[in-house]
Amino acid sequence: MAALVIAEHDNASIKAATLNTVTAAAACGGDVHVLVAGANAGEAAKAASQVAGVAKVIHADGEQFAHGLAENVAAQVLAIAGNYSHILFPATASGKNVAPRVAAKLDVAQISDITKVDSADTFERPIYAGNAIATVQSSDAVKVITVRTTAFDPAAATGGSAGVETAGAVGDTGKSKFESCEIAKSDRPELTAAKIIVSGGRALGSSEKFQDVMTPLADKLGAAIGASRAAVDAGYAPNDLQVGQTGKIVAPQLYVACGISGAIQHLAGMKDSKVIVAINKDAEAPIFGVADYGLVDDLFTAVPELVSSLEATAK
Repeated sequence: MAALVIAEHDNASIKAATLNTVTAAAACGGDVHVLVAGANAGEAAKAASQVAGVAKVIHADGEQFAHGLAENVAAQVLAIAGNYSHILFPATASGKNVAPRVAAKLDVAQISDITKVDSADTFERPIYAGNAIATVQSSDAVKVITVRTTAFDPAAATGGSAGVETAGAVGDTGKSKFESCEIAKSDRPELTAAKIIVSGGRALGSSEKFQDVMTPLADKLGAAIGASRAAVDAGYAPNDLQVGQTGKIVAPQLYVACGISGAIQHLAGMKDSKVIVAINKDAEAPIFGVADYGLVDDLFTAVPELVSSLEATAK
């Protein structure tokens, strides 16, 4: 049978996490279909049809899907779930909101946060904050899966030629309603998609110093800004910048950790980064255990000097 990927989109385009999930779905064997449930989401469905490896796009359109309410999206997935052996979601806030509802209604065990597909019924996923990898085999008729997107290469966004099939949209479940949203706009790359991330920890001491130290470095590197949970809990940075097991899982080409000790919770969210640079005045900080390059120094001295060096190099 085929695998169904639940697309994340903004009704106009497909989000990057969907491309990684398509790669995971292809590894399960069989055709890959993509569900685009949205409001006036024809452009998103068209974009999904161009993704390499996608055999068919199912487009369900209705105002009840405009804001991705989990209850309505889950109902749409369940309406077509009988045609699939695998149903895959990106392990994002949205995917992790919908997937458990689908698994519960299908009375199957959800397989969460997979990092590898060994076979059609066997998957690998991290446990104990990434300190061990569990191999999970499922005998369920339908496998409901969330995919750690950083573990899979993205499928090519172009090159495909899948047909788009219109599906009957399920009605509004009436179990929740959209009230409002406040969108924080930034010129910086999105944290989970950034190739370079600079992150600050509790050692920065205040939100003012966090901005004063981290912003110039991010500007020079063209990087996204992240933060440890300790920095977020202390109010130095907003919650959406948190990197870690209870924040965002990232795997950029370069990750610069400034004043971050390296708690297990944080390491679980960034240790798959290609190159890790750590700046910390504590030579025994656990972050140095995963860092490719480490500098034992006061970040308030080292980071401005690094910024100055980058400025000199750019001239």
